[in-house]
Amino acid sequence: MEFKSLKFPKEFIFGASTAAYQIEGGAYEDGKGLSIWDTFCKQPGRILNGDTGDEACDFYHRYKDDIKIMKEMGLDSFRFSISWPRVFPEGTGKVNQKGLDFYNSLVDELRAASIEPYLTLNHWDMPQSLQDQGGWLNKDTAKHFADYSRFMCENLSDRVKFWTTHNEPHCVASAGHVAGIFAPGHKDIKEGLQVTHNLNLAHGLAVQAMRQSGSAGNKYGIVLAVFPYYPATASIHDHRAAQRWDGYFSRCFLDPIFKGSYPEDMVEYFGDKFPEVTEQELSVISEPIDMLGINCYFRRIIENDPKNAFIGGREFKPRDAAYTQMDWPIYPECLFEVLSMLDKDYDIPELYIIENGAAFHDEVSPDGKVHDARRTRYLHAHIEQAKRAVEQGINLKGYFVWSFLDNFEWALGYSRRFGIVYVDYPTQKRIVKDSGKWYSELLRYNQSLRD
Repeated sequence: MEFKSLKFPKEFIFGASTAAYQIEGGAYEDGKGLSIWDTFCKQPGRILNGDTGDEACDFYHRYKDDIKIMKEMGLDSFRFSISWPRVFPEGTGKVNQKGLDFYNSLVDELRAASIEPYLTLNHWDMPQSLQDQGGWLNKDTAKHFADYSRFMCENLSDRVKFWTTHNEPHCVASAGHVAGIFAPGHKDIKEGLQVTHNLNLAHGLAVQAMRQSGSAGNKYGIVLAVFPYYPATASIHDHRAAQRWDGYFSRCFLDPIFKGSYPEDMVEYFGDKFPEVTEQELSVISEPIDMLGINCYFRRIIENDPKNAFIGGREFKPRDAAYTQMDWPIYPECLFEVLSMLDKDYDIPELYIIENGAAFHDEVSPDGKVHDARRTRYLHAHIEQAKRAVEQGINLKGYFVWSFLDNFEWALGYSRRFGIVYVDYPTQKRIVKDSGKWYSELLRYNQSLRD
């Protein structure tokens, strides 16, 4: 297979991403506490087909075998998240040693396989005990998060060099506290905005804590979902709606981190719903970071919609576009456009694509294989755009496919498959899909150029 058009610099990292609640299982084992997703999934009607993450991909028991697959595929790195309640069942206080032992062993196994660990501290599964005290609405949670981050860094930073605080915090705020479709299932605009600020504050406090306690040379950052936003028409109303979507979902996180302030247009738009913010808090939030992880899957076309009380707009779906099973339009240029925007508008030391991938309807063929040509085409086209960004001088350091395994897809349960490795959930059998084999060949090609 020809890969010359996908030749990357020698130091460029290729990996795959996952998240704790989506793959680990072991939800009630070895002293782990409840997370808000353990609770949310038990509420009738919340999750498609009544699915839960109780077992998920059973990664908690099968991680050594899965790491063997990663090594066989040639992954440079593996991005995973920590289940906060597995280590601190109450969110703070007493440590669950068996939970800490699991992550120590996971990191050791990755290191033994020459796979670089990339660690995220919060991929949405907050301890239920902290939710009972107000969750992300309570600023004390930000302090608890910093303490938890410091503890993990003290225990793992001798072997983990790349640390990110939150994954897509806008989902916690908007899907979890405004739309109500994610845990904890609240629907309150003002609440969602306060959660946005508290998540930002928690990020800053955590970076400060880890920088004080971590090993020299470690890198600290955050993972944000950033999309290119376009107005559906040339009308000023659609233009403003697209700007609002970009303002809330992207700039309300990027600006305080990199510019030390919230976007003026967002503060004005939300008015008295916007939380009170102090200069001291903004100073904490804008603690310098070493890296920014980007999750980007598609572009978003926005048309004005006054009926949307939250943000005054809705997504427009072009009829002539191709779509994934998530109903996301396939637009590979989204990666280049987002990376170019970030490079132009913000002073970011290093950029990483932490999530990019596609869900399609996958089946095991009679030959025992999974022939997912559409996913292979998707990955090829998007990685070409990453290469384009590198050629333009953008400081992009790595690409991680979402996801390594098929897994629990939040409110959609097990109905969507993103993995480059197929999981037969009843038996937990793994099958590397054709897309995974293609990705492995791409990695091997680029690794061959490093010698």
